[in-house]
Amino acid sequence: MRRYLHREGRRIIVGSIGIAAVAAVLAVRFLPLWLGVAVAVAGGLAVLFECRFFRVPERQVMVPAGGDGGECDARRTVLAPADGTVVAIEEVHEGEVLGEKRIQVSIFMSIWNVHINWYPVGGQVDYFRYHPGRFLVAWHPKSSTDNERTTTVVRTETGHRILFRQIAGFVARRIVNYAREGEVAERGGECGFIKFGSRVDLFLPVESEVCVQLGDKTTGMQTVIARLPEGEKTDRQ
Repeated sequence: MRRYLHREGRRIIVGSIGIAAVAAVLAVRFLPLWLGVAVAVAGGLAVLFECRFFRVPERQVMVPAGGDGGECDARRTVLAPADGTVVAIEEVHEGEVLGEKRIQVSIFMSIWNVHINWYPVGGQVDYFRYHPGRFLVAWHPKSSTDNERTTTVVRTETGHRILFRQIAGFVARRIVNYAREGEVAERGGECGFIKFGSRVDLFLPVESEVCVQLGDKTTGMQTVIARLPEGEKTDRQ
C-alpha cells in the first residue's frame, strides 16, 4: 500500500493538528473574530507544511542497465542519497573510518526538500556510528565534524567501501538512521530521515567519475552522483 506520510512524521503531525485545533477554538472564543480566524488559518497552514515536509514521493530507483564493463555498468553506479543541491565537490582526507583521501560530494537539503535518505549503493553495511554534536548551519565548514551526525559505510559487490554521513543542521534537531552493521543494504532502500534542514556527505574513491557539478539539483534514488572505478577491490579492511 502506498504511503503518503513518512512514519517519522505521523506523531508530529497528529500532535500539531491537536494543538492547532485547540488554539483555533480558544482564539475564536476569546479574541476578536478577525484575529481568531488568523490564528486558525496559521495553525492550518503549519499542519499543511508538516504534511508536505514528511511526504513520501512516489518514485522508483533509476539505475542504468549493466553494460559488460561499459560506461553504464550498474554495479559501479552511485545514486543520490537525498533530494537537494550539490554544495561541495572536493578531495579531502576521511579520517574516521577509511583513513585515506576521498572525493567528498555534499548535498544540502532545504526545508522544502523531501528529507528521506536512501542507500546510494547496495552491499553490506560494514560500519555505523552515531555522533552527538552541535547544530551549526549545514553549510558551515565544521558542520561535518562538529554537528550531530551519523556515519555509515557500505561495501559494494565489487568491494568498494562507500561512506556517507547524515549531518544535522541549524534547524534539524533529530537524525534517524536504520542501518545496522552486518545487514544487507539495498540500493535505493530507505536508510534514514533527517528532520527539518540538513546535509548528506558522500565519500567516494578518488578515481571515481563524478557525474554532478556544484549547484546541481539532485533527486534521491534517481540522480547519478558518480561511477566507481572499474575493477574489483580485494581489500577487506
